[in-house]
Amino acid sequence: MTEFETLAQLTVIATVPYLLASLGTMLGGLAGVFSVSQEGVMVLGASVGFLVSYGVGSNTVGILTAAAVGALFGLVLGWATTSLRLDQFVIGLALFFAATGLAGLLFRVVVGETGSQPLIETLPRLEIPLLSDIPVVGPVLFSHNLLVYLTALVAVGLYLFLYRTRAGLDLRAVGENPKAADSLGIAVARTRIWTATAGGALMAVAGAYLPMVYTGTFTEGIIGGRGWLAIALTFFGGWRPQFIAAGALFFAAMDVIALRAEVGDVGIPSQVLLVVPYVATLLVMIFAFRWARVPAFLGRNYDRESRTA
Repeated sequence: MTEFETLAQLTVIATVPYLLASLGTMLGGLAGVFSVSQEGVMVLGASVGFLVSYGVGSNTVGILTAAAVGALFGLVLGWATTSLRLDQFVIGLALFFAATGLAGLLFRVVVGETGSQPLIETLPRLEIPLLSDIPVVGPVLFSHNLLVYLTALVAVGLYLFLYRTRAGLDLRAVGENPKAADSLGIAVARTRIWTATAGGALMAVAGAYLPMVYTGTFTEGIIGGRGWLAIALTFFGGWRPQFIAAGALFFAAMDVIALRAEVGDVGIPSQVLLVVPYVATLLVMIFAFRWARVPAFLGRNYDRESRTA
């Protein structure tokens, strides 16, 4: 492959954790539940996914278990902020710290102190017949692991669900005006809880992707701030899956360019290259916040007994 094809292929691979975590943030946020626990849920998903895969020898089981654990944390967020009406930011931070601590604890308990780092088989490349043979486009888009294809399907599926179905319209109505939605018979509490739950599952799978595709092992710093960047990316994408996907490609490209420059020894200190994605994020967000529109009820708890929405 040419250098361009290599960079493009690596960018697609690096897009997955950004896109999944951001779609998870978007899903709950469109119903009004704003999570700040992405980084913690992702590292827990990475830990659980790796440990289960290492124990049973199946990446599929590891991914499903990580999704279940992430869904549980999302369910707690949705239930605590909907049924108990606790502060979303406070609960989100509590879940972040709990997930981060639990991830490291589980790894130490299960693996213990070892002289060598345990490894799992990374996900194999699955080339799509005929399409992968197309020059340039084939290697870039149709020669990846299964999670890349599934992530693309999730993004397209969420777009169709949100903007082509009545259920998607109802979901967005809950995040814009829950009192009006409630008056129309839409189950506001149920919508907020299931979207937060599904969002947590997507975040955990985003974390599990990293050891199963990148490293083959788990380290506590494996997420590298991607969870926090996912929050910025969701705002940048205007809470719409198509724009979030475009932003995820941009963020991933910054990551890949910085990594390739570091490996290529361009004479720039590695510490400078590591902050390139964050600087790019800051510059993009300065302009993005001018036009980005967030759900009107984002981060606010709904009380149907209240006189105001």
